[in-house]
Amino acid sequence: MKTGGTSSKHWYKPSSEPSNEFNETDTHKTNKPYVIYTTPNSAAGLAKPLSPEELDLPQQGSDRILLVTILMLMIFGLLAVYSSIAFFAETRGTTAWSLLSNHMVKIGLAVVVMLIFSKIHYRQIARYNLFFLILSWTLLVAVLFFGDVVFGARRSISIGGISFQPSMMASAALLIHVSNLLSEKQGYIKDAKRSFLPILFWVLPTCALIGLEDFSSAGLLLGICLILMVVGRISLPQMSILFLIGAIGGMLLVTSSAERQSRVQEYIQQIQQIESTELNRGAGYQAQQSYIAIAQGQLAGVGIGKSTQRNFLPAPYNDFIYSIITEEYGLIGAFAVLLLFVIVMIRGIAVIARRAEDSLGILLATACTLGIVLFGFVNAMVASGLLPVTGLPMPFVSYGGTSSLISAALAGILLNISKHSRDRLPGVSQTA
Repeated sequence: MKTGGTSSKHWYKPSSEPSNEFNETDTHKTNKPYVIYTTPNSAAGLAKPLSPEELDLPQQGSDRILLVTILMLMIFGLLAVYSSIAFFAETRGTTAWSLLSNHMVKIGLAVVVMLIFSKIHYRQIARYNLFFLILSWTLLVAVLFFGDVVFGARRSISIGGISFQPSMMASAALLIHVSNLLSEKQGYIKDAKRSFLPILFWVLPTCALIGLEDFSSAGLLLGICLILMVVGRISLPQMSILFLIGAIGGMLLVTSSAERQSRVQEYIQQIQQIESTELNRGAGYQAQQSYIAIAQGQLAGVGIGKSTQRNFLPAPYNDFIYSIITEEYGLIGAFAVLLLFVIVMIRGIAVIARRAEDSLGILLATACTLGIVLFGFVNAMVASGLLPVTGLPMPFVSYGGTSSLISAALAGILLNISKHSRDRLPGVSQTA
């Protein structure tokens, strides 16, 4: 990625004066590799020497630390789902083991998806991703008319007996496409007509279609796109336009829904005065039951499978699974889960993105990392009362197939980018 100034490349013979021409025959005659210096404004004194062989980077193994962390989140999720799904199973006339087995199959498929995406070069994924983005638009429109109503919202659609949420697919596809566009337009990134407006063409409709039924996902997706634009060097005035459009659209979506207004009002009210003497029966019921679960957990928790609030929370296996984790495992378990997401963030951004071989790798690693980590953080913040109640699952932990599969695809892309880094990564397998 261009860092400023005019980049220039000069080929140098180690034993002669600098030359602007590269003669491959001379390399074979002298048996000495040429050295390339790539620096802004030809500042060769600050350059890092690389041989032509090093420019064609050999493939290395995947990031083992990231892989192990993802697998640990999946295992933690299986334990939490088993603890939280018992009451839900009784209301559905089935058993907790039956639902857990179903979830285990989905987690197994997620592992397969992650491994498949880790084998496909991320440039190929970015090249053919537009098809999936357009497909997700079609499915988002179909959800508005034929979607399944769950908890008063149409977010999923059933095709061939399989139910999934197109908004998750659309979010991942948009992040990949925005990363690809930003990478392609680095040569004229400050030109609003050639860079910012084409990106806006894909961001606004996608967020609008998602926001009609899933406001929280749309808002978080727009925020990640803004972060990517910062990384991709879009100018601040241009990003301000997108932020303003998003803020206006967000207010319109909130004011158009009585349920969204009640959630915002309840959130503001509980900040001003936390109600602890009476049980809420309205919009604040879920949040209050979540606080009770967290309070009961204390430091070490009540024990695995001994949660009582799973019988009162409307979605303890999904939206409020972090509350059940905190109740059963205490603050120790709650911090352990957050620590795993922090490790994913560090490996994804501070290691993999920082050492990616090109601008697409940097942007894509950032997008995939944020697409996993921020959803996990928001889920935890909702459960603890730091954000209004939303319907965002915790990746790899919450019950459900769509979130696990899409998050696994993003993790697989991260693993693939780690294979093509500029240098060997600490904690990276050399054979995987």
